[in-house]
Amino acid sequence: MSNVEYKHRPASTVEILPESRARRPRPKLNAVARQVAEHYRHDNTSPVMVSGFMRIIEFALLLLAGMAIYTAHVGLSTHLSWEYPASITIVSLATVIILEFSDAYQMPALRSPASQAGRILLAWSAAFALLTMALFFLKISSEFSRLWLAAWYASGLSLMFVLRLAAARLIRRWARNGRIERRAVIVGGGKNAETLIRSIERQPHNDIRICGIFDDRDDRRSPPVVAGYPKLGNVEELIEFARIARIDMLIVSIPLTAEARVLAMLRKLWVLPIDIRLSAHSTHLRFRPRAYSYIGSVPMLDIFDRPINDWDSVAKRAFDIVFSLLGIVLFAPIMIVTAIAIKLDSKGPIIFKQIRHGFNNEEIEVYKFRSMYADKSDPTARKAVTRDDPRVTRIGRFIRKTSIDELPQFFNALFGSLSLVGPRPHAVAAEAHNRLFDEVVDGYFARHRVKPGVTGWAQINGWRGELDTEEKIRKRIEYDLYYIENWSLWFDLKILLLTPIRLLDTRNAY
Repeated sequence: MSNVEYKHRPASTVEILPESRARRPRPKLNAVARQVAEHYRHDNTSPVMVSGFMRIIEFALLLLAGMAIYTAHVGLSTHLSWEYPASITIVSLATVIILEFSDAYQMPALRSPASQAGRILLAWSAAFALLTMALFFLKISSEFSRLWLAAWYASGLSLMFVLRLAAARLIRRWARNGRIERRAVIVGGGKNAETLIRSIERQPHNDIRICGIFDDRDDRRSPPVVAGYPKLGNVEELIEFARIARIDMLIVSIPLTAEARVLAMLRKLWVLPIDIRLSAHSTHLRFRPRAYSYIGSVPMLDIFDRPINDWDSVAKRAFDIVFSLLGIVLFAPIMIVTAIAIKLDSKGPIIFKQIRHGFNNEEIEVYKFRSMYADKSDPTARKAVTRDDPRVTRIGRFIRKTSIDELPQFFNALFGSLSLVGPRPHAVAAEAHNRLFDEVVDGYFARHRVKPGVTGWAQINGWRGELDTEEKIRKRIEYDLYYIENWSLWFDLKILLLTPIRLLDTRNAY
């Protein structure tokens, strides 16, 4: 697999397609595949998120119990006004850390709280032992209430057991109705796929839901049903299926020895915002243990990871909400003046709504201040705005040049259809030289593996404005893919802070 360079190759994945491949038809799902995809259309909850919330809830419960008993029994007027809260916080945090190191937040442990009783007792007792030792060496142990200490120990232990019993019941119910699971699709059929599926199904407390099999080979070379799961289509159709069914993971069951076939499939599949794993259960090659991830005891080679996943997505969403609200408050006077100016300048609505490509290639509605005459507006953006475009109003020229027309997108970011930072959303019918953007650039839809943004890495590097040449499209996608592969909150903050400075360059804005 020395030729696999997909994980860190944003520039090399972008290549201009030959003209003969333009206007290729979109793959259509067959009736069975579409029915299966629609069945899984509703959102599910990641096990990683469940275990993460369990840590937060357990910490908060212990903290509140300690503070409640302290307030009721000791009182807030004690001379140890900061020592008690500090001790409560440290003990609560230490308990969660000890439980984390003992794997008490893994899904098998959360499903079976009775088997974790000893670990919970040990972790809670160890945290209290650390507290009593600290108080002894600080020579303030005699000033702390013994009754408070005993009451908190007993109540905290009881609350943890009750919480875990309730959580186990909820998790088992979610597992039954499919709310908590990782949805997976097997790529490749035959004996290898059957062996893989049987191995996954034998794993205890398995959270993998296999949704079907996709294989490019016909029924003569690859059976239509493998281990009870139907073959739903080929790899081209898999891309559409994965987007509708909100698939979390693709598991490629093709042997490593079929390198050319594996690479051909990965070239098609890397545009999806999901984890892609290569099954290593039947290979004779052996890598270091750290090279593998596991489903139970079934080894997998990690090919692609979802760019922004689980807690990263929570952090990014919090970032968007905080800075969107700040932007709305900060730019409210400008937006009010702009709205009045648009209304006085020409007839028509103040806000212009346009359908654009969003996360996972879904269509979203993006808000902008109207900058064109109402009767000449182009909701599909099939014809890009050019310099001195007669469709643009007087006010429109100014707000487009200064990017004030984009300010309503703070509301898009606040409501969740956009992120503040990400690849700029393109109109679904945007063209260059009568060719759709995805017909110009190979791997174009890989930019939709994350939410599009109000601003982005490409824009602050000079690739904003009209995309009238294939070279401009290629460079923008190259920068978009670099952003996706190198995302972090600090990177988002850097782009956000640099945006006002880079907007001073208005050469490509009209």
